[in-house]
Amino acid sequence: MGMAAPTYYTADMVRALPQDGNRYETVHGELFVTRAPRYAHQYVISELVGRLHPYLRRHEVGQVLTSPADISWAPDVLVQPDVFVVPVEEARTLDWSRIQTLLLAIEVLSPSTQRSDRFTKRRVYQESRVPWYWILDIDGRVGEIWTPEATFPAIERERLVWHPQGATEPLVIALADILPRV
Repeated sequence: MGMAAPTYYTADMVRALPQDGNRYETVHGELFVTRAPRYAHQYVISELVGRLHPYLRRHEVGQVLTSPADISWAPDVLVQPDVFVVPVEEARTLDWSRIQTLLLAIEVLSPSTQRSDRFTKRRVYQESRVPWYWILDIDGRVGEIWTPEATFPAIERERLVWHPQGATEPLVIALADILPRV
């Protein structure tokens, strides 16, 4: 008889998994495995970073990064947001283990990630007090905006607005500018 696979994964167990092209995450011990994303997913990520980067150069409140990443708040939590912003002080450490604060987390939905992005990962971002969590639904052409206290998301069909503490003006992103043309 073979050994049963573990049903409760720690961040260290996930880090030890093979580098096989899949993305591995764990939230409260639940393992999430996703394949390489579709082209539209990567297109949206590129467009987001292209808007966040110059904004954060003007307003030095954080650094924009993309997955793969190792964001961990507990022994049984390791997430890889598609796009995220961390405070400048934490980014300068150049050490994943010292990145504990996300100012903004963004997930771009894929068919294989909808459940984890909308429920499991959303809850861990709320528990970790991430002030802004955006879920971008390419097919639905909407953004869902979550805050730590929200029971339901604010649905945005036109634009995303982010005004982090310390910035003199908000970042405004028109959804039509970052979603693939239909």
